[in-house]
Amino acid sequence: MKIRVNGIDIEFEKKTLKELLDLYRFNPSKIMVEKNGRIIDKEHYATEVLKDGDVLEIARFVGGG
Repeated sequence: MKIRVNGIDIEFEKKTLKELLDLYRFNPSKIMVEKNGRIIDKEHYATEVLKDGDVLEIARFVGGG
């Protein structure tokens, strides 16, 4: 399937958001994911099914001061 992640089109053969995050080694506690304009709760990453044409925005939280 083709999905868009942070403005980049990718081919992805798995099914869930968690599988995508694992593939790119994102730490779920340090990110926020928006799928098709809707923020996904962290506890739903493992069950959130991705479909062809989905648009994801993944933002990392960074400390500073």
